[in-house]
Amino acid sequence: MKNSKTIVCNNTKETEKFGLALGSKLKGSDVICLNGDLGAGKTTLTKSIGKGMGIDDYITSPTFNIINEYYSDLNLYHFDTYRLENVDDVEYLGFDEYFYSDGVCIIEWADRIKEFLPDQYLELNIKKIDDDKREIELVAFGDRPAEILEEI
Repeated sequence: MKNSKTIVCNNTKETEKFGLALGSKLKGSDVICLNGDLGAGKTTLTKSIGKGMGIDDYITSPTFNIINEYYSDLNLYHFDTYRLENVDDVEYLGFDEYFYSDGVCIIEWADRIKEFLPDQYLELNIKKIDDDKREIELVAFGDRPAEILEEI
């Protein structure tokens, strides 16, 4: 099953509101894939998704760490695959253990590791229209991501 829809966030407040709403719908084992150019707002969106999940920690980009972990009632595993040297790093770092855990995975630059993603994930393709305005295409791969798509 593949469903999609596009939303437009006219400013950072609307983007944050969208992230909060999305975060409140997530459950363990959900995988959110974020794609977009540098400066599109992937980490900013992740911060609001985390807030919506009940994460109180300050969420930062895991650019150099590759994975940041945040713990709450529902854990968040935040990946940034931009700096991966090669796809063998995905297996070495044990991404699949995170994908099938009880936490939520958010993967920035997910298009770089597409062949390693689980069967079910929600893809968000973020396009920067101007300094504040974003167009976000949401594509659901699988039944659970389609449910999330219907709820937001």
